[in-house]
Amino acid sequence: MSAKRDLKFYLTFFVSALVLAAVVSFYASSSPDGLEKVAGDIGFSKNAKDSANSDFALSNYGVAGIENERFSGGIAGAIGVVATGAVASMLFLVLRRKKNE
Repeated sequence: MSAKRDLKFYLTFFVSALVLAAVVSFYASSSPDGLEKVAGDIGFSKNAKDSANSDFALSNYGVAGIENERFSGGIAGAIGVVATGAVASMLFLVLRRKKNE
């Protein structure tokens, strides 16, 4: 593949991931996940404590300060995709440089 085709390929998948995280996440179920459901059914969820990171800006799958839960989740998903893409790109560049040396 040429560099131009590679870039187009990666950008297509990056934009697709961004759309899925930001838009499709609006339609995710708001029901509790399996562990939360079992904890509620058995009754040990009342003993749960907040995480040490519960006051972090992106805790609980949302962005602190945004009242609309779906919009908050979409923004958090988009931030996650961008952060993951940035870290992965940096790692790929470092590994590629070492391989070429």
